[in-house]
Amino acid sequence: MFLKGKTALVTGSTSGIGLAYAKAFAIEGASVMINGFGDADAIEQARAGLAQTSGAAALYDAADMTKPDQIAAMVERCHAELGGPDIVVNNAGIQFVSPVTDFPDDKWDAIIAINLTSAFHAMKAAIPHMRAKKWGRIISTASAHSLVASPNKSAYVAAKHGLAGLTKTVALETATDGITVNCISPGYVWTPLVENQIPDTMKARNLSRDQVINDVLLAAQPTKQFVTPEQVAAFALFLCRDEAAAITGANLSADGGWTAA
Repeated sequence: MFLKGKTALVTGSTSGIGLAYAKAFAIEGASVMINGFGDADAIEQARAGLAQTSGAAALYDAADMTKPDQIAAMVERCHAELGGPDIVVNNAGIQFVSPVTDFPDDKWDAIIAINLTSAFHAMKAAIPHMRAKKWGRIISTASAHSLVASPNKSAYVAAKHGLAGLTKTVALETATDGITVNCISPGYVWTPLVENQIPDTMKARNLSRDQVINDVLLAAQPTKQFVTPEQVAAFALFLCRDEAAAITGANLSADGGWTAA
């Protein structure tokens, strides 16, 4: 349990990739703060499970990732009640698909705020605590779309490219502080969010479920396999090890070969 005595704060972690991160950190003994929206009973069940797994504390914070003051308050609460945060994972994200000429202004603003700007505010609030300990790990969930584009995803692609640039900049600013700053760029990950898109895509394109999975979702992934949340979490866990101390400012792909082409 190499993270015993450390604290991890994971945004957007009540399900999917975010919850997989939290579980991976808990297995290694870390105290964990999760964040996000969802059913209150399910969130409490997840929180209690993390505490049982880690043998340490686990808290939930409902901070809205579009509100800078709530993000800062969440980081300070983590520090006050759990210590740290030693590890911050910027994972909160939303998606909306539309041609740029029809893209609603409010959807653009929300995607940039949640997928990009929230990471800035979390880093800004957490880094002073990490510097005080001379140790920290900042990991952001980017996407294959931080490296390549797809049509009708202007806000998402812009946000993920921005997150990769933010990662590089903050890595340079913290390079002598014992802090590493990296992002992980998965391809399509099998989560409820992805699974729930399948029926609408079947209807819109008059395709079967298998056709949607293989010809739409996995069209760009040479392995023809979804990335799993556990694989992404394992990547993050490695970045927290002392052996990964030389890895900083990196955009690390886990996309089944998508960006190799």
